[in-house]
Amino acid sequence: MLARAGAEVTLFDAADRPFSAASRWNEGKIHLGFMYNADPSLKTLHQLLPGGLLFKSLTEDLIGCSLSGAITSADDVYLCHARSVVPAAAMSEYFRQVAQVLREHPDSKRYLIDVSNCRVTRLTASELKSITGSPDIVAGFRAPERSVSTTWIGDRFVEALSAESRIEQRMNTTVTAIHSASAQDIFGPRYVDTDRARHGPYDWIVNSLWQGRIAIDATAGLQPAGVWSNRYRLSLFIRTSRPLRLANAVITTGPFGDIKNYNDRDFYLSWYPLGLMADSSAVSPPAQPQLDDSRKQEICSSVIDKLEEFMPAVGELRQNISQMDLQGGWVFAAGQGQLSDPNSTLHRRSDFGVVQSGSYISVDTGKYSTAPWLARKIADSIR
Repeated sequence: MLARAGAEVTLFDAADRPFSAASRWNEGKIHLGFMYNADPSLKTLHQLLPGGLLFKSLTEDLIGCSLSGAITSADDVYLCHARSVVPAAAMSEYFRQVAQVLREHPDSKRYLIDVSNCRVTRLTASELKSITGSPDIVAGFRAPERSVSTTWIGDRFVEALSAESRIEQRMNTTVTAIHSASAQDIFGPRYVDTDRARHGPYDWIVNSLWQGRIAIDATAGLQPAGVWSNRYRLSLFIRTSRPLRLANAVITTGPFGDIKNYNDRDFYLSWYPLGLMADSSAVSPPAQPQLDDSRKQEICSSVIDKLEEFMPAVGELRQNISQMDLQGGWVFAAGQGQLSDPNSTLHRRSDFGVVQSGSYISVDTGKYSTAPWLARKIADSIR
């Protein structure tokens, strides 16, 4: 956005190319707020909603092509677990409120699909049985929420960045600190210190890291506040040898799992306890967990096993795998606790956004779905 406005931009990334960690390897849920039914205040809903509704138009403008082929074709099904921190009746009422907010929102037609007439339907007993026979699932709800293939979008963003002449990419470069030319002039030039050299001066610096963002903030004079968690999460990405008609389902609300069907051939599977490799409240998270092939294979098999317990159709995946990747990245959240605890602040994701000190901007993007919306706000502010 800044480069298109005429700015010369330098992009630093520790990886060998952009979009290679959590932004590539996630489920791609473009949030309308349904997931956060453990926040009855609706604060998370209202914070997430603008970004979710505008994700499609903003992203298509940035990558220069339609998202139509990368969007899940069916609604999400929320399956209420017997140990959910939100009972089925409360979940139903929360979904009703979200649907009402969506119907009244001026941007509801701009979502991945038109949700201006949003309705959430509770599954009948026979509909629920067609998805799950597990006695641990006590209710199901169908909501018009969709996801996108983050690997496909990541590739398009890499292409768009490379095609922009005003963006200089400095890959395999780890940022270690921000250096100000003058402590008295917070709008003065600043420098970026890396594991290789000092770079700059720059008129503006935007820190959009997830892993280690607040440690870099501290070097720029922004001290961390509140609580936070750095979680390293793995998920399973499967391509099948033939089309399979599996539902997009979320077992909720707590430390459970979900499955996404992008196009009947490409699937995302997650079982939270198996995929959580690290959970740290340190300012700088620990080193990325390293797994050998045997442990990776064990996790892949166990994720499929757990989801198959609740949705027998998942077993078809195992018989038709042509490609399987266990991938993930660090996830930062302004919250702490266990998802099995209804009082955990991880059930509320309204505390994200932009903090600024002069010409230094730090952004907690919150969710994948809100990143383009926050980017536009920052670009507009700098311009």
